[in-house]
Amino acid sequence: MRVHAAAASVSWIPTDSLTGPLKKGMDLRVSRYDQPPPERLEVPDGVLALRDADAMRFANVLSASADFDGDHVVDASYDAGSGLAIGVTTARIGRLGVTFRAVGLPDIRREPLVEQGEDGPSVRFVQTVGGRTGAPIPRPVPHPPFVRWQAPIVWTTLALTLRADGSSSVELTGASAFPRHWVYDASGEVRSKSGLTDQARWMAHSFGVRTPWASRDRDATVVEVESALERELSADIMRGGERPEIRHVAQHARLTVQGDPGDELYLLLDGVVRVDVDDKAVVELGPGAVLGERALLEGGTRSSTVTALTPLRVAVAPRHAVDLDRLRALADTHHREDD
Repeated sequence: MRVHAAAASVSWIPTDSLTGPLKKGMDLRVSRYDQPPPERLEVPDGVLALRDADAMRFANVLSASADFDGDHVVDASYDAGSGLAIGVTTARIGRLGVTFRAVGLPDIRREPLVEQGEDGPSVRFVQTVGGRTGAPIPRPVPHPPFVRWQAPIVWTTLALTLRADGSSSVELTGASAFPRHWVYDASGEVRSKSGLTDQARWMAHSFGVRTPWASRDRDATVVEVESALERELSADIMRGGERPEIRHVAQHARLTVQGDPGDELYLLLDGVVRVDVDDKAVVELGPGAVLGERALLEGGTRSSTVTALTPLRVAVAPRHAVDLDRLRALADTHHREDD
């Protein structure tokens, strides 16, 4: 039996995810943030269409096939077309636009790994791709050469597993600290996302020996995908009539405290939080999660404590700016306090 699957990660720059001179460039419209990729994306054709439309920065397309004969793997290989899909960066000064073509690095592929499990054999393919924008980013760095001119490296490492029953799964096992990385499985669904964009770490360390091309990958902080209702409410908060306040929350700080009053809704833009009810941890959540809805719907008292496991960036919406009917529908799906 021949099994084939293709998966991908798409790397993009979310709105308000930059600080310092890079943010000033965005504010002056010298460059631009990216719109979120679609929730469904055919691999590889949809990925290449995003690239051609200048709607992403980098993508890791991992396509592979394996031949199974009972409990044996007859053949396993990466497919043609598996590898890096890379975009461009356009900088604008007045009416003048300058396009910088990104620079790709050699793809890194491990030998397919055959494993025997209770349900039969499987083959695991691991691929790292990446590169850097052609636009220079001069900056000081904390180790030799202490000054860099070239942009930091962006990369992802994907692991695609093919099984004898025809199924497949994909994992994001490593990634640069910036920008955001979304992972699509063989069905075209967003399967997972990187939970934290760390521009400062990326600019200080993502070059030279601190990259997979020197055998030093970086573990990815991976979170589950938010619900469709949360995505709809997120669009209302970020692109509705009233622009939300963007708030930064330090690691280990509490966003909400159970029993306290509250009349604000939070959309987690970046970072990972833990939700506790009655001093018991019930769930960890990442970007795209909507928090604090029960206080707005049920008398203004917080029903849980939300703690920042990483630095956070959150959008804050007052009660009057929220679609309460949509919020009630979302609250009916959460039941975090009952977990």
